[in-house]
Amino acid sequence: MILHRCFAWRAGAAQTERDGPLWVPREYQGDGRHDNPDRYGCLYLSVDAVSAVVEQLARFRSQRLVPGLLRRRGLPLALGALELADEAVLVDLDDPRVLRRERLRPSLIATRQREVTQPQARRIHERHADAAGLRWWSTFEALWTNVTLFDRAAPLLRVRDLHALTVEDAVIAEAAQFLGMRVE
Repeated sequence: MILHRCFAWRAGAAQTERDGPLWVPREYQGDGRHDNPDRYGCLYLSVDAVSAVVEQLARFRSQRLVPGLLRRRGLPLALGALELADEAVLVDLDDPRVLRRERLRPSLIATRQREVTQPQARRIHERHADAAGLRWWSTFEALWTNVTLFDRAAPLLRVRDLHALTVEDAVIAEAAQFLGMRVE
């Protein structure tokens, strides 16, 4: 499975080094949907490249798209295509049988309230030691599939493609249009 990650990238970094494509930024985690940095680090990815980019640009909704919006911590945003090994197990939070088994409701998955989603992820991480992560739908567009990978899944990932993003990239244009950003 190919998953996309949009992140602050330091071009000289080794893959698992700080700001590399497989680096788990645990030190910055705590506010994210499935963050539990005292137990595990995680990577937020998407099956759809545009979804990964929208997650990074959403806070700039309706603004003018300028190159400075494609930087984080002084680093350029990059889009990586990561291959997750076929044997990786994902707990699919879009499957009614899984929701029933985990005693969850769709509204509890889609909420933006982290005090609800973080304990869910912690329980799943603890109860499913074989799980590489969670599969769930984007709260921006339900047809987009997002994946949260626990740090224990790192050996199951391989970088397939990686490039710094520019305002000229087609995926940036698509994300900007979705978010109603002005492109001039």
